[in-house]
Amino acid sequence: MMKIRVWGCRGSLPAPGPENNYYGGNTSCVEVTDGETCLILDAGSGIQRLGRFIDPKIKEIHILLTHLHIDHTMGMGFFLPLYNPSVKVHFWGPSSSVTPLLLRLRRYFSPPFFPVRLADLPNHPEIHELAFNDFSIGEFQIHSEYVCHPGPTLGFRVRLGKKTFAYIPDHEVRLGSTHFPTNPEWTSGFELANKVDLLFHDGGYTVPEYEQKLGWGHSAVEDTLDFATLCQVKHLAIFHHEPNNTDAQLESIFADSMKGKDLGFEVELCREGAEYFL
Repeated sequence: MMKIRVWGCRGSLPAPGPENNYYGGNTSCVEVTDGETCLILDAGSGIQRLGRFIDPKIKEIHILLTHLHIDHTMGMGFFLPLYNPSVKVHFWGPSSSVTPLLLRLRRYFSPPFFPVRLADLPNHPEIHELAFNDFSIGEFQIHSEYVCHPGPTLGFRVRLGKKTFAYIPDHEVRLGSTHFPTNPEWTSGFELANKVDLLFHDGGYTVPEYEQKLGWGHSAVEDTLDFATLCQVKHLAIFHHEPNNTDAQLESIFADSMKGKDLGFEVELCREGAEYFL
């Protein structure tokens, strides 16, 4: 069974505070497990707390980075298993035509950004570059491909048995095709999300906000609903909540976006601490 737990679903910047307690303030981090096989999707601020509670029986951990923007990497150096010599950590992330992934990770693990260098960790992580790839980790079958977002950015499709989960936390789906949302052929991310059991997808803006932020790499909630409809998903959890929006504002935006819609799938706002079983 695939177990999915959300440790952070806020976008761009951590947003702690009592007004955000329900949906959470930590940035992107999602744990996916099957027995002692552990995948961690992104290393935002939520990975710090995850590191304190991770199952001690797990001795090999795979961190899959969608991209290297700071809200998806800021927690890496505070992930306790990195300092445990009995735990092997793998970093998987997007390939770039300019700089190898190893060198980009070294920028984070170096002063003045972080005092501990990558080479100083007790068990040096293994680094794996990804583009349009199909690969296996334990019983998980994983597909990665680039999506529309500034800089090299991946989305992931994870399959275990007959169940599938897609993770596309930062994605400007409307940029993928002039025919969106009627034609899947040129729609960014379609192959990742097509007919999945569960989709986590960027939905940070209202439509008026999106119109002021074209090219920033994120989607309006209504575009996310259209994308999920096009992909015929079974369950959508809207991800990457705008840090300036309180719980009440998120719920108001969601309610307005859902007015008049008769969708054939379950929809919710993603919430820190939520668990899913596939």
